[in-house]
Amino acid sequence: MSSVTLADTLKISILGNESIHCGFHLLPYIFDTITSKLPSSAYVLITDTNLSALYLDDIKKAFNDATEKDSTGAAKARFLVYEVSPGETAKSRKVKEEIEDWMLDEKLTRDTVVLAFGGGVIGDLTGFVAATFMRGVKFVQIPTTLLAMVDSAVGGKTAIDTYHGKNLIGAFWQPNYIFVDLAFLTTLPPREVSNGMAEVVKTAAIWKDDDFALLESRSSEISLAASTRPTTSSTAGRFASDRSHAQALLLRVVSGSIYVKAHIVTIDERETGLRNLVNFGHTIGHAIEAVLTPAMLHGECVSVGIILEAEVARQLGVLSQVAVGRLTRCLQAYGLPISLSDRRITSLPASSQLSVDRLLDIMRIDKKNSGPAKKIVLLSRIGKTYEEKASVVADEVIRRVLCEAATVISGTPTKSPITMATPGSKSISNRALVLAALATGTCRIRNLLHSDDTAVMMNALVELKGAVFSWEDGGDTIVVEGGGGTLSAPAKGKELYLGNAGTASRFLTTVCAMVSGAASQERSTIITGNARMKQRPIGPLVDALSANGAKIRYVENAGCLPLDIETDGFRGGHIKLAASVSSQYVSSILLCAPYAAEEVTLELTGGQVISQPYIDMTTAMMAQFGITVQRQQDASGNPLDVYVIPKGVYTNPSDYSVESDASSATYPLAIAAITGTTCTISNIGSSSLQGDARFAKEVLEPMGCVVEQTLTSTKVTGPPVGQLRALGNVDMEPMTDAFLTASVLAAVANLPALPERQVQGLPLTASRIYGIANQRVKECNRIKAMRDQLAKFGVETDEFDDGIIVIGKASSSLSRGASVHCYDDHRVAMAFSVLACIIEKTIIEEKRCVEKTWPNFWDDLQNKIGIPVEGVELEIHNHASTSAKAVVPTDQSQADHPVFIIGMRGAGKTYVGRLAADILGGAFTDADDAFFEETKLSVADYVAANDWEDFRRVETEILGRFVQEKKGNHVVALGGGVVETEVARQLLQSHVAKGGLVIHVTRALEDIDNFLSSIGNTATRPNWGESFADVFKRREPWYNACSSHEFYNVLEPVGAQSAQEHEQAMRKECERFFKFIKGINTNRPRLSPENPTSFLSLTFPDIVPALNQLEELTEGADAIELRVDLLSTTGAAPSTPGLPPQSFVAKQLASLRLATSLPIVFSVRSKDQGGMAPSDKPELYQSMVELGIRLACEYVDLEVCWPTELLQKITKFKGQSHIIASWHDWTGSMAWDKQGVRSKYSFCSKYGDVAKIVGTAKTFLDNSKLSLFVEEVTSQPGSKPLLAINMGSAGQLSRALNPILTPITHSLLPSRAAPGQLTIKEVVQLRSLTGLLPKKQFHLFGSPISHSVSPTLHNTGFETIGLPHQYGLYESETIDQGLLDIVKSKSVSFGGASVTIPLKLDIIPHLDSVSEDVKIIGAVNTIVPQSNGKLHGENTDWKAIHQAAKINLTSTLKSTDSALVIGAGGTCRAAIYASYKLGLKTIYLFNRTLANAQKVKDSFPAAYNIVIIDSLDQFAESPKIVISTVPGTSLTLSRSQEGIYLDEKILSSDEGVAIDLAYKPHETALLQLANKTKGWKSIPGIEILVLQGFVQFKLWTGKVAPEKKIRKAVLDKYFA
Repeated sequence: MSSVTLADTLKISILGNESIHCGFHLLPYIFDTITSKLPSSAYVLITDTNLSALYLDDIKKAFNDATEKDSTGAAKARFLVYEVSPGETAKSRKVKEEIEDWMLDEKLTRDTVVLAFGGGVIGDLTGFVAATFMRGVKFVQIPTTLLAMVDSAVGGKTAIDTYHGKNLIGAFWQPNYIFVDLAFLTTLPPREVSNGMAEVVKTAAIWKDDDFALLESRSSEISLAASTRPTTSSTAGRFASDRSHAQALLLRVVSGSIYVKAHIVTIDERETGLRNLVNFGHTIGHAIEAVLTPAMLHGECVSVGIILEAEVARQLGVLSQVAVGRLTRCLQAYGLPISLSDRRITSLPASSQLSVDRLLDIMRIDKKNSGPAKKIVLLSRIGKTYEEKASVVADEVIRRVLCEAATVISGTPTKSPITMATPGSKSISNRALVLAALATGTCRIRNLLHSDDTAVMMNALVELKGAVFSWEDGGDTIVVEGGGGTLSAPAKGKELYLGNAGTASRFLTTVCAMVSGAASQERSTIITGNARMKQRPIGPLVDALSANGAKIRYVENAGCLPLDIETDGFRGGHIKLAASVSSQYVSSILLCAPYAAEEVTLELTGGQVISQPYIDMTTAMMAQFGITVQRQQDASGNPLDVYVIPKGVYTNPSDYSVESDASSATYPLAIAAITGTTCTISNIGSSSLQGDARFAKEVLEPMGCVVEQTLTSTKVTGPPVGQLRALGNVDMEPMTDAFLTASVLAAVANLPALPERQVQGLPLTASRIYGIANQRVKECNRIKAMRDQLAKFGVETDEFDDGIIVIGKASSSLSRGASVHCYDDHRVAMAFSVLACIIEKTIIEEKRCVEKTWPNFWDDLQNKIGIPVEGVELEIHNHASTSAKAVVPTDQSQADHPVFIIGMRGAGKTYVGRLAADILGGAFTDADDAFFEETKLSVADYVAANDWEDFRRVETEILGRFVQEKKGNHVVALGGGVVETEVARQLLQSHVAKGGLVIHVTRALEDIDNFLSSIGNTATRPNWGESFADVFKRREPWYNACSSHEFYNVLEPVGAQSAQEHEQAMRKECERFFKFIKGINTNRPRLSPENPTSFLSLTFPDIVPALNQLEELTEGADAIELRVDLLSTTGAAPSTPGLPPQSFVAKQLASLRLATSLPIVFSVRSKDQGGMAPSDKPELYQSMVELGIRLACEYVDLEVCWPTELLQKITKFKGQSHIIASWHDWTGSMAWDKQGVRSKYSFCSKYGDVAKIVGTAKTFLDNSKLSLFVEEVTSQPGSKPLLAINMGSAGQLSRALNPILTPITHSLLPSRAAPGQLTIKEVVQLRSLTGLLPKKQFHLFGSPISHSVSPTLHNTGFETIGLPHQYGLYESETIDQGLLDIVKSKSVSFGGASVTIPLKLDIIPHLDSVSEDVKIIGAVNTIVPQSNGKLHGENTDWKAIHQAAKINLTSTLKSTDSALVIGAGGTCRAAIYASYKLGLKTIYLFNRTLANAQKVKDSFPAAYNIVIIDSLDQFAESPKIVISTVPGTSLTLSRSQEGIYLDEKILSSDEGVAIDLAYKPHETALLQLANKTKGWKSIPGIEILVLQGFVQFKLWTGKVAPEKKIRKAVLDKYFA
């Protein structure tokens, strides 16, 4: 049988040969073709281990079938297979060498045919092997991923990676055949298919506009064909006759993409010019990929690169915003990221490294570049590039696109007089989309705004199947095929995500209510948005629709999105609507009214209707689509707020042109006004539908501008710079969005307002803008935003119920260099860009928020107006920016969920819940209290009056409301029996599934039972009617099934703790636990080669008796490994495989947590991997590992020897825990220089956040092989942290060489966890002896310092851990040359320095950077050398004060509490800063010289609320924290003595902390007073010195200081 009869294929020519064959289910065809057309004595298939498991049997069968039919002798040919480990690490010199050696060992000759079966990695590697083996052999590509099919397999480029970068060593070697079997795609994860679609979209964008139109309009069908296996036949699609329409569509777009690349390669095989076109999106995309790989795939990074490079073209004026918008929507349709703010990217730790400078630096190394000049492929339209090659683009242009912030270069617009049009009106665009979608027929809409908001609206209408959208004229015209009002609910689980699009949310609420139940499989639609959208009001509209019969449920908070809207809910008739908040509510009902079941009469209530012009706009546009709205009048002919809308169906006009946006037009007109230039807006005049069109006449003209307005244009000429008049009184209710523009002009309007507009009681330069109350509930509270940001310029403002007052002043007196926070609000950003035109160095922080309505605003500002714009990278963010926010749903943040506490009565739910609420800064609710509020009965009384079943019903209803209504850090303690009902369990399980937190609080059963017995039957809780044990036995599996985490409550002190120390430890552990599971603080050390880390492997069978030794045991350790398999309830080491009960493990871990704050590595080591857990019980292993995750362990060890299904379940379940994926070879058979270990590493990297591979050293040489392996795999971009060591005495050196979490032991442990394990001192000494840890010198700078205890403090720490460092004194009153020689020395011996008086300020100019804390405090006390050789300044004094106050308070500080700081010297600044960081409302400052106190106050931001007092009894409320910063003898408790008298009243709070920063005496007058005052703790100065020293020690060494030994040594010297 010939190949032709085996399948129908589409053949594509490349370099003159039809060698690319595309189709479905081609394996028989492939091998028939190969064996007949490429006869050989041997065929070598190179693939990876994952693919071989899926396809190798089918491949061998296809080969055998093909050779059996061949009579030429090919049947005798050998078929050999070489498998490599999956992943990019296979593309290395080492693996290539191994393949070639294997081929030589197999005696392969030059007639060999090499087959690459896999993705891009396999193809690149195999092609390079074929190119060099025997100086080149025949080669066939069989790509299995979409990305490889359309990209890497076509063109003959082969390569391997080196540590210098990707694909830098390789060759051009054309394959004899490329077989593209699209059936392989159905076995790929959806993400891999999307990965390839990025390249398909890219190719269509540069070459084939018709294919691009298909890709954007038929995305659902194409995606379905790529991901779904045919149901009719296992080989459906092999022949054209049984190929589905979707398959044919997929084949067309993929083959079209391949054709383009083949055509380009044919013309430019060696990539000298034209071939560079296929790198569109790759210049920036590759740079992003270099940072984010392997977490983000190639196509995902290229997708973001496509948008960014399109924006570069747009900025250069060669590409329209329409094209950028089309690219954005098309890529999103295939689930691809189009923004670096995509959650898939921002959730990655590596995303913090996406700085603009780093991306530009990576872009320097690009094969397209010519010397230092960077080249980017520029589009001119969809389907066409600007040049037929990559174009040179200046760095500043790329930087402007990448930077998240912008600075407007102040000056006169160079394009004046300006004539321009602004983008289409957002208001009209959204209305036009709804009207056209609901109408019958086809409408071509021109000048539609292409922005975030309209993209959201179109996506939602498509999801509702309300219309079909396509594009003409290169995207300038959008074609809408209306659905006539027939809508259907989205598929189950699909929510309409609207971002922060307020207009879309209001309009679509009513649209969703009119969805047809008959046309829908689902009964409701959920609309949701981002965090701000969930705060914006929608209650009045929901109330009106609900009163009209619609069934709408608030999913979370009443009055806001998300909404669950049932079908068939728009009845019509008489509807009453409160319209004083938003006119969009009115427009929403008006637009949908013709489709109601009954004719609608809409009556507006609630006082003055807001923004009437927008309502008029809606009715006017409805008339253009065939429905005339009647507004009723009173007897005098005055219009009433009552509208009658007839039933009917809209009819689409054939064409509709969207008027330009009048709100946007205010910005270029205002620039003309503020700079004294001329601007004409060509398509907005007095006939406009939009209220903001009145801005020029009603705002700019009274300010002194010359305004010429026709029906269709507006021209403004500003007065000379500095000659703007104030507005005085101005009603901006008809144009509320424009008030921001007016406000920035008013800020520099320093001439008096016109007499008739002046406001009595206000300065003549005041502008009083009113009628704008609705602006408080827009994208942000705009009135507050304008006040806060104008204050940065020194502008005085005030506000009232519905407006703002701005006091104008000369622009020369305004502050320069302000950094404007935009609140993600486009109007804030654009308004302040106006002010920036005359105020130098103004930074607009979130420049991309303008994409909501004017995506190319910054480009137009520069290109059309002539005001230069530069990119600015903000230090606080330090990562690049990208295109508009994605309008695809993202996982709801845990911040939007309440935290529920469940567990048995008596477990401590209320205690833990209150602590959690305090720690998270949220409210606490006890469900019993909520039950009483609802029923006015206690639980016991209610059960007595009704029954348990009825109680459970009410309890479950309350739970349902909690899930819907409470959010954020609200902590709710539920009743112990809440899990008794199926409905309640489903609510809790659903809550967890959506990312919510449910904590099962438990404790030892006997403790709970004893506690309950001691309190008996309370007045509020009834008897169960059964034993405690039976109740718990029934509920325990439910608690586990309904909870995300478990908190084991140990209420008794552990080790040698006092009751007070136990209370502090509980608070500390609660803080760690809840901040960890909320993702606030990982409590994990930084893992890097520059910061060697280790964990102590505990081997106690019962750790509780050893807890009083734990501090000594953990000296120098960065974490603690809890070996669960070594625990035993008997207290004796286990002798047979098994695991202790989970309750025992939980208590062991909880007890350990109370004795240390170090992170935990939760390890369950199986027998085959060297432990005592059974190796044949996967369910037992899985449940114990999952317990570690539920207990919020920072690391959980996962052995990769277990079945893949188990590994996948645990990694999916991991939450905030990091997985250490481990493999231990106890046999000694694993060789570090063989392929097997690479496969293990690849497997560990796939499932772990950290890879752990442990071998057994037979000789010392094994350590060298290990090091070479580590260097090879960790040099790959995006490699995971690797813990790689050898066991045994011969392998001990590897433990010193390994920088990632080296397991260590201690002499106090009963045994070593593994052969060859070393103590931390031994590891450190080995590192020191081998030169890995050079000796460093540390210093104290200042004077007088001869009696300082700092050398004792740090040298004790160094000695305890075994560090070779030394700390000494350098006494000087000035920054002399000797001191500079020490800190500026290029020698690595300088480790850091402490700085004391008088040098804390003087040292700052000699440092390269300082912390944000230092910038406010103004003093450095710690110098930290950076890895790049630069010197960084820190202040650890405030951290010590902060810690001392926090750990010594028995209750959490409230925002109403206050602090008192005594003294106004230098140290007081750290005390004030610490008090502010504690969250205190008021900071009282006392100093005998009030002028000095005033200077201190003036130097801090107003938010610190510093109140100067001249007497120590002058408090509005007694302080909780008192800090003295004056000399120790300056305070007195006696009025008769000299000094500052301390009255007992200053410590009149019930509790508090008194801190004296004086070094001596040990007990000052303040501390004496605290020691005799009940509830107060005293902290002497020496303790503060010790605490700040601990912080310094961690900054310098990366290690936790051995506190106990250091504190003892310091106090011994202090009191000596």
